[in-house]
Amino acid sequence: MQPTLPSGSSCQEPEWPEQERAEQLARGAALKWASGIFYRPEQLARLGQYRSREVQRTCFLQGRIKSVVQSYLEGVQIGVWQLSQALEAVQGTHEALNQAHGLIQGMAQTSKTLEALREQVTQHKQLQALSQLLPRLQAVPASVTHTKMLIDTQQLLEAYVSLRELEQLQEEAWASLGGLELPVFQGLGHLAEALGHAVEAAAGAAGQLAQADPALLVAAIRVAEMEAKRTTPLGQVPRDWRQRCLQALQAGLEQVYFGTTVLPEPGALAEWLKALQMALPAELATAEALVAPCCPPHYNVVQLWSHTLHSGLRRSLQQLLAGPELGAADAFNLLHWALHVYLGQEMMGSLELGPEADVSQLEPLLTSENIEQLEATFVVKVQANVAQWLQKALDGEVAEWGREQEPNTDPSGFYHSPMPVIVLQILAESIHVTNLVSESLQNRVCGMALSELGTFLRSFSDALIQFSRDHLSGEALAPHYVSYLLAAFNHQSALSSSMSVLQLDGVATGVLAPVEAGLDELQRRICRLVLEALQVELQPLFAALPSRQWLSSSELLDRVCERTSRFCRDFWRVRNPAVQVLLAEAERTVVVQYLHALMQGRLVCCSEDERTQAAERLEHDAAQFKELFLSLGLEESAHCTPVLLSVRELLNLRDPTMLGLEVAGLQQRFPDRGSRLCPLGPARGRVPRAAPGGTQLAAGWPTALTPDGPPPTLQPRAGAHAFPLLLPLLGTLLLTPSLCGIKPAPLPLSLHICVGEGRVRGMK
Repeated sequence: MQPTLPSGSSCQEPEWPEQERAEQLARGAALKWASGIFYRPEQLARLGQYRSREVQRTCFLQGRIKSVVQSYLEGVQIGVWQLSQALEAVQGTHEALNQAHGLIQGMAQTSKTLEALREQVTQHKQLQALSQLLPRLQAVPASVTHTKMLIDTQQLLEAYVSLRELEQLQEEAWASLGGLELPVFQGLGHLAEALGHAVEAAAGAAGQLAQADPALLVAAIRVAEMEAKRTTPLGQVPRDWRQRCLQALQAGLEQVYFGTTVLPEPGALAEWLKALQMALPAELATAEALVAPCCPPHYNVVQLWSHTLHSGLRRSLQQLLAGPELGAADAFNLLHWALHVYLGQEMMGSLELGPEADVSQLEPLLTSENIEQLEATFVVKVQANVAQWLQKALDGEVAEWGREQEPNTDPSGFYHSPMPVIVLQILAESIHVTNLVSESLQNRVCGMALSELGTFLRSFSDALIQFSRDHLSGEALAPHYVSYLLAAFNHQSALSSSMSVLQLDGVATGVLAPVEAGLDELQRRICRLVLEALQVELQPLFAALPSRQWLSSSELLDRVCERTSRFCRDFWRVRNPAVQVLLAEAERTVVVQYLHALMQGRLVCCSEDERTQAAERLEHDAAQFKELFLSLGLEESAHCTPVLLSVRELLNLRDPTMLGLEVAGLQQRFPDRGSRLCPLGPARGRVPRAAPGGTQLAAGWPTALTPDGPPPTLQPRAGAHAFPLLLPLLGTLLLTPSLCGIKPAPLPLSLHICVGEGRVRGMK
């Protein structure tokens, strides 16, 4: 059932899609309402009531819509009226503007006719102003000349006042004449620059002016300060005279002390540093007492002075180090001065200077690279000098070895020479003087000194060897050859006992080990040379041993002892403990040569009495050797003559079964050093046929004996007396290394001993 529209209403085609949608929604809602109201038949009776109600509502809504539309139409009418009024006003304004534009165009034409008049008016004003300024402008050249005269006579304040008056007149004329520059003011720029240079010159000589003419310095500072407070006109470059004044203060101070022309020449660095040490604190004191009162507080004159001096000094030192390499003295003086003197109480750390003069927080004068460079330079130069001095000391000592006089002696009678003292003094002073600089330099120089001492010891040893060769070969016979060798012993002892002066505190003792080894080697070398001379002296006498004369008389050994005593008579001039070492080695050499001679000779003992006589001779010779070396001062514990007594005991041995035990005991008492005893080990070989009346035992020295092979055994016949005794014993003694390193060559020997009617033969 479709609802019907009231009469008079019309459904027009909607103008917009939204209107059509709204109308559809309204119709759907009305249909839904009507279907719900008239769902039951009994409700159709009230259809007329519903219709009349909806007609009334529709009429009410239409009335409301009409009233709203009427109000909107009234508002639109008012707006249209206002727009028409505004249009009329705009049209009136437009007409007025057109009239004004016409008037303006007319006035422009009129102003063009008045342009000439305007120019005349401007010229009239300028002439009027110029006429007013003319008396002052006429005085400008005279004022410029006067100002220049004031600058030349260093009346800086008056010159600045005059310059400012001229500049103010220039500004006034410029403003009055409409920016017109007058030629009369062209010299003011040069005049101002001249005054600025005068202020700079006065500030650059502040130190001298503070003492001679402080008023001039005060005037220059005041001019700079007044100029700094002046407002610079627009378009002009400000004159920063205050900054120029401070720069002049620094430049003048640096030029006085650190100009390029005053840098020290090589070798004159110490005097230059000494002069700076006196001058810089005095300059700071002058700045604090005289210059600071002449300047404003914000100048910080003392701090400016100290920083300027520090930077100038640092730059000068860098230039100095960039130049030619310094010598040892200059490098040392510079290191000591820069690291200790400069910041010490003698200079910048003086208690008389205020805290403003502190420069400890600034960059150091020498960088770590500079210090490394100077230390390396100093060590190299000092090493060359030390090597030259030590060589001169050695040359002087060597030159005395060929003299006709014996070596000099000290009050105690010991051989003495100044060479060890000179050597140690050179090295010790080189080390100890570096304590004034730094620990690193001292360690470096200490290492260098020990190295040079080791080189000196090798040179000394080589010189002794050459001295010995020349003497023994006959090229240059030394009248007191042995005496100077003994003096060399004392030199070695003096150097060894004084090594502690070369050792730094807190440094490990191991650093001296190479030098101590060199000293020990030098002692062995000297001892070897002395003992070689002793061997040459005794060799003709030992050539006669053994012999019948030796068995029957002590004349041969007396001559040996006499010559040995004469050779060793000056050993007492050697200091302990070197003399004990020398006497012990001399005793060993004599005993070894004695036993060596016994094994080289030929002797036949035809009876047991002769063997007893040989044993007694050995005992007598051992006692004589002991007495000899005791008289020479050798300690008894150091004797090696007991080996002769052991040989005597073996000669007197009657039980051959005890022979092995006695030889083993001797080997324990005189142990072998290494495998060198192997070629001289217990006798090995065959047991030959017995000679008439006895048993012959052969003891041979094999030409090749391996230490790993089993020891040979001796098998004497019953009742026979076998004495293969000298071979292992003498082999041990001859090959035992001595303190001086002498190693007598082993002898390939063969000894045959026969008992009863047999013979004793020693054959090569």
